[in-house]
Amino acid sequence: MLDKRKFYIDARWTDPVEAKNLEVINPSTEEAFAIISLGTDKDTDLAVDAAKRAFDGWSNTAPGERLAKVERLLEIYKRRAEEMARTISQEMGAPIDMALRSQVGAGAWHMTNFITAFRDFKFVRPLGDHAPDNRIVMDPIGVVGLITPWNWPMNQVTLKVTPALLAGCTLVLKPSEVAPLSSMLFAEFADEAGIPAGVFNLVNGDGPGVGTRLSAHPDIEMISFTGSTRAGKAISKVAAETLKRVALELGGKGANIIFEDADGDAVRRGAAHCFNNTGQSCNAPTRMLVQRSIYDDAVETAKSVAEALAIDVADKHGAHIGPLVSDTQYSRVQDLIGKGIEEGARLVAGGPGRPSGLNRGYFVRPTIFADVDNNMTIAREEVFGPVLSIIPFDTEEEAITIANDTPYGLSNYVQTQDGERRNRVARKLKSGMVEMNGVSRAAGAPFGGVKASGRAREGGVWGIEEFLEPKAVSGWSEESAISE
Repeated sequence: MLDKRKFYIDARWTDPVEAKNLEVINPSTEEAFAIISLGTDKDTDLAVDAAKRAFDGWSNTAPGERLAKVERLLEIYKRRAEEMARTISQEMGAPIDMALRSQVGAGAWHMTNFITAFRDFKFVRPLGDHAPDNRIVMDPIGVVGLITPWNWPMNQVTLKVTPALLAGCTLVLKPSEVAPLSSMLFAEFADEAGIPAGVFNLVNGDGPGVGTRLSAHPDIEMISFTGSTRAGKAISKVAAETLKRVALELGGKGANIIFEDADGDAVRRGAAHCFNNTGQSCNAPTRMLVQRSIYDDAVETAKSVAEALAIDVADKHGAHIGPLVSDTQYSRVQDLIGKGIEEGARLVAGGPGRPSGLNRGYFVRPTIFADVDNNMTIAREEVFGPVLSIIPFDTEEEAITIANDTPYGLSNYVQTQDGERRNRVARKLKSGMVEMNGVSRAAGAPFGGVKASGRAREGGVWGIEEFLEPKAVSGWSEESAISE
C-alpha cells in the first residue's frame, strides 16, 4: 500500500493537521493500492497562506523567468512521462498505452501550446491609435484555487496550472480525491523544476471539504473548476460571498450531426470517439444525429464498432478500453442503461452488466441505443460511460433543433462534404466548440462551453488571460521602463 498522506505546501511535503485517511482504489481490480489524507480547513488555510506570501515575489518576476520555470517543468514532465502514465492508469483505469499516448500526451500538448502563446504575450498593450497615452495593463489576478477532475487528470491540471504560473499567479491545487496520485507526482515535477516556495501548493480533499474552503476563502481571488454542473453551481454559490472570479468547465452532451453526404468513415469515427476513455469525457459525441436516408446503415456500422471493441484491465498493453473509474460511476452508468431500455430506446449493442470474462473491476459493455427520442433520459443526462444514443433526423433545421435542445453547450460535431452547410450549421449550434469532418481543433484554440457546460475558456492566449485582470491606464509615459 502506497502511503501518500502528505500535502505539498510551501515547497515541503507536509503531514496533514488532522489525519483523515482515504483509500485509492484500482478500478481494474477494485482493490486499494494507496492511501491519502483528506485535507481540512486548517490544511487549506496553510496552503493559501503560503500562496499569499509568495504572490508578490512571483507576480513581479520577469515574464521570461516564469517562462523558463515552465519550460523546465515541461522537460521534467516529458522525461518522467512513463511514470505518469503508470500512475494515471492505476488510479483511474486508462489502458497503459492510451494513458501514455493520450492522457499524458494531452498535458505535454497543452504546456507546449501555452509556452508558444506566452512568447508573444503582451502584459502592457496600447488601447488604440486614438489614445496614444493609454495602455491596458494585464495584472495577475492573485492567489487562485484550482479544482480538477479524475477523468483526464493531467489534461486539466496542465490547462490550469500552466497558465496560472505564466500569468504570475500563485495557486492551491485540489485534485480529485478519486485519482489524486498523478497530481501528487506533478507536484514532484514542480519541486524539481524549482518553482519557488509557496507558488505551487497541493492539498488533497473532497468537494465539501477542501473544495468548499477554497471557494469561500477570502484570500482566494479566483476558482477554476472542472467537473459536474451540479458541483459547479455549488461552487458558484459559495464563491459569491467573496465576489471572486469563477471559471467553470462543466459537463456536455455533444451532438454529432451526420448528413447523408458525410464521408464513409464518419459513423465509425464518431462511435469510436464516444467510447474513447471509456466514455468518460465531457466533450464526447454521445448523441449521434443521423439523416434518415443513411440511418439504418449507420446503426449497423455503429453496432459493429461497439461489438469489435476490446475491454480489458488497464495495465495490459493494447488498443482496448478500460474500466470506469469507481463503483459509484459504474452504478450510475448501469442505472442509465436500464433507464434507456425502460423508456423504449432500441438496444442494438451492449446493455447491462459486465463484459464476458470480467467479473471484477468496474467494466461496462460498450452500449448503443437506436431510435432514441431527445426527451429520453439517456439523451438529456451526461452518462459519462461508453453509451451512444442514435437519433434520426430529416432536415438540416431539425438536426440543429435537436442538437441545441439540451441544457449543455460544450462541443458539437458536424459531418458533411458541403462546405457552405458546414459553416452554416456551425454558426447555429449553441456550443463553445464545433469540430467538423473529424478535424480536431488546432493548437491554441480555446476549450470551453456555454449554458450548463460553464463558460471557461482554457488553452492558448484565452487560457492565460483567464488568470489576468485588465487595468486601464491613462497618461502612460513612452519613457516607461516597463516592457510592453
